[in-house]
Amino acid sequence: MTTFDDREQAFEAKFAHDAEMQFKAQARCNRMLGLWAAAKMGKSGSKAEDYARSIVTADIEEADHEDVVRKMTADLQGRVTSDEIRKKRAAFLPDAKEQILSEAS
Repeated sequence: MTTFDDREQAFEAKFAHDAEMQFKAQARCNRMLGLWAAAKMGKSGSKAEDYARSIVTADIEEADHEDVVRKMTADLQGRVTSDEIRKKRAAFLPDAKEQILSEAS
């Protein structure tokens, strides 16, 4: 194997690792967002966890996160705005990334 082949494999491995970490961070962020919304709806315990899982699953429908925003806006029925959900998601994402990175090391 040549040096270029080694470099190519290393870049591919790094890309795959980075993509996996990003996916996990997005899923963790959605879980955190789901638990936040569940609390707003008065859910706790297993009902809150179930709702958080439904938010993680909802994010698979589209490439961006607007599917989650639409679902949560409908579920929260005027308790919070779409913009508040987006802001909360943006606030949770750095924490989610930090948690995933700390678990990986």
